[in-house]
Amino acid sequence: MRGLDIKPHPDLLVGIDHHDDSAVFKLSDEIAMVQSLDFFTPIVDDPYTFGQITAANALSDIYAMGARPLTALNIVGFPVDDMDNEVLKDILRGGLNKIEEAGAVLAGGHSIKDDELKYGLSVTGVVHPDKMISNKGSQPGDALILTKALGTGIVATALKQQIALDDHVDAMVASMIQLNKYAADVAVKYPISAMTDVTGYGLIGHLLEMLDASEMNAVIFTDQLPLLPGTLDWAAKKVVPGGLLTNRKFYKPRISVGSKVSKVMELIVVDPQTSGGLLMSVPPASVGNLLHDLHVQGVEQARIVGEIGKRGLKPSISLASRRSR
Repeated sequence: MRGLDIKPHPDLLVGIDHHDDSAVFKLSDEIAMVQSLDFFTPIVDDPYTFGQITAANALSDIYAMGARPLTALNIVGFPVDDMDNEVLKDILRGGLNKIEEAGAVLAGGHSIKDDELKYGLSVTGVVHPDKMISNKGSQPGDALILTKALGTGIVATALKQQIALDDHVDAMVASMIQLNKYAADVAVKYPISAMTDVTGYGLIGHLLEMLDASEMNAVIFTDQLPLLPGTLDWAAKKVVPGGLLTNRKFYKPRISVGSKVSKVMELIVVDPQTSGGLLMSVPPASVGNLLHDLHVQGVEQARIVGEIGKRGLKPSISLASRRSR
């Protein structure tokens, strides 16, 4: 969108300025509309599961703003001459399953004939203008809490190469189809400073967006990161997606690496995620109760993975081992 003459609007509370997860438009003093969309090509072979993953991923942007999804529209590109329509029906059923679990309504959609299968959702939600959570607002001393394990890009690459173990794939799928609704339901009850979800730019990329918006630095404790089964082994064998290498090259100038951090962990922190977890910047006084409530709510992987440091106009991230601090 660079170069487009996009006019500001007084009711556009969140636009493209800070690369946030959704657009937020104020409708009244009580209601703001939250909008986002996402779609991609299949990451697994089973159509129903692919639909679930894609819908969970698209809904996540709404939850990252502390909002509640209301409606969803299907976005479909489908090779009608090469694939049975039953495949598309199964994909849409999988998406509908997650839309209904979210308490939202499937209101329609749009499809085109395409050489490559693509599916996603455009989602609209609502939030009180004063209760919206953006990726801006982190404060020095905030704890960084991540709600899902990392490694979907790496395990999915092993799956594509037909070398992944079944239990690794099962754990990856279970993580990707889990709605961030349950983590967000807890988060909105606490004074969260900033929040985003972790997707294609990896943990580092999405954290840097948060830091840029907040003008803060941060440290990541690599030995505290939750990882999907198989992630360490496959990363050590350089079974990694191309997007990981792209992320690593792009973000490397803004990362400092401690002496106790392994080369493998340097890869994992830039692994592109599909339907990843929420990343929260949380004031210290709320951390204990928030983590407890997340675990009670079934968000078992949630843990402290870092902390916000000092203010900085050119934010950076330090990778460190918490045990060595």
